[in-house]
Amino acid sequence: MINFDFHGKTVLVTGASRGIGKAIAFAFASANARVAIHYHQQRDITEQFRDTLAGEGHIVVGADLANPIAIAEMVNKIIAEFGQIDILVNNAGIYQQHPLDQTSYQDWQEIWQQNLNINLLGAVNLTYCVAKYMMQQQSGRIINITSRGAFRGEPTATAYGASKAALNSFTQSLAQHLAQYKIFVTAVAPGFVETDMTRELLSSPAGDGIRQQSPLNRVAKPEEIAQTVLFLAAPGSEFLTGSIVDVNGASYLRS
Repeated sequence: MINFDFHGKTVLVTGASRGIGKAIAFAFASANARVAIHYHQQRDITEQFRDTLAGEGHIVVGADLANPIAIAEMVNKIIAEFGQIDILVNNAGIYQQHPLDQTSYQDWQEIWQQNLNINLLGAVNLTYCVAKYMMQQQSGRIINITSRGAFRGEPTATAYGASKAALNSFTQSLAQHLAQYKIFVTAVAPGFVETDMTRELLSSPAGDGIRQQSPLNRVAKPEEIAQTVLFLAAPGSEFLTGSIVDVNGASYLRS
């Protein structure tokens, strides 16, 4: 039986100052977990959000995920505060348009490097640091937020699509390697989600076409992604390790 009570569990959610990450942090706090809420630049907003959460003991942690040293320092700070990390949700990411036929060679290189540094290497390095503690605990959950674009393609944001596809592959490889330590690794691949970042696009003339990609004629709510993450983190879902769960309202189907 799936139990959504995370009392006694500690969770690190990256990119949790807004959007999907904020919904995930809120859901875990509401389910009795203690949450480390990661931000990059918006400390004040993140602290205000922390103060609205259910329960006690939540902390705000800042780090540039493109900086491996900052990542290690953040993990050490959380361990010093919580004593453990039971669940890691790698949610932070960036999305930049860079169509090849309209992008200079210099911009192309910079955008690719930024996307790989944050979307892929940031998650990879953070996972390394957290997994080292989880291995000592002989338990843990790692959940990576990827994207429908990893399968469907991102013609004008190729670096984003490639970074998320690589994160899917990393998820599956790590699930095999870490199973011996009772650490279970999964990915969630959303389609369009209604967040601050997408609201302007969804309100534009292109919005109707985006919503019509799904037979439900809408996009996902952040809370729907959060519910999937909680399911994957809960006791009883261990045999899903290595899975990539599509949450896209049947807007893209694969078999």
